[in-house]
Amino acid sequence: MIGSMFLSAEELVELTGRRQRASQEAALRAMGIEHKVRADGRLVVSRRHVEQQLGAAGDSSAQHEVMPDWSAA
Repeated sequence: MIGSMFLSAEELVELTGRRQRASQEAALRAMGIEHKVRADGRLVVSRRHVEQQLGAAGDSSAQHEVMPDWSAA
């Protein structure tokens, strides 16, 4: 399901290294990744949030390196 707004079950396993939901939740919390639990008990994780947290997104609001203004001497 590439291109989906949410991570697939397989992607959650890859991200967390865990197969059980409780273990996945613990791993997500440890990584600081927000998630929700659906009514059926499955975890929902935003792909965009994961990309932002792990630095993989080309976010335009990302901080840019600031260079000193040497001419202000």
